[in-house]
Amino acid sequence: MPDLSLEAGCPAPVCGVDEAGRGPWAGPVSAGAVILDPGNLPQGLNDSKLLTEKARERLEPEIKARALAWGVGLASVEEIDQLNILQATGLAMRRAVEAMALSPAFALVDGNYKFALPCPILTVVKGDSRSSSIAAASILAKVARDRIMIQAEGLYPGYGFAGHKGYHAASHVEALKRLGPSPIHRMSWAPIRALLDTARTD
Repeated sequence: MPDLSLEAGCPAPVCGVDEAGRGPWAGPVSAGAVILDPGNLPQGLNDSKLLTEKARERLEPEIKARALAWGVGLASVEEIDQLNILQATGLAMRRAVEAMALSPAFALVDGNYKFALPCPILTVVKGDSRSSSIAAASILAKVARDRIMIQAEGLYPGYGFAGHKGYHAASHVEALKRLGPSPIHRMSWAPIRALLDTARTD
């Protein structure tokens, strides 16, 4: 279970940073940044991938209410296609950190890539299962992105975005073959290009 042991060894205030949506074929990449209050922690923090959707939705407002500061940042599909997903992820993370009302002195970032953020960072592999701050950030990022993809269902019906959230799924592949790409599909993605090339030759 994540705890605050990593945070305790860093210059305060320290924020956790994590992303959601690097792998999907459609939609933005999102990032969360959270500075927790050690004396007022939400109960049940964990890696967002290990929580149910209901648990994440319960924790999101609690994190926002109890944290000393929080921020969410996005990088659009256009930015993903222009910059590549790695650089777009860094952009979303910077936006999340810059959106916080309190500037962090240090950031714990999930993963092993040293993104350029507005403060010094420490990368933490599997950080969302080790750091409470990163776990909280992962929840904010995931809930924010899921909300966008659920809204996309109404804007672009037929793709099933509310269900698969833009990730690879048999129903998603079928919809792409039938409807072609929507405005929120990542056209630089190899699977999208391959499907389009196959459709042109059929």
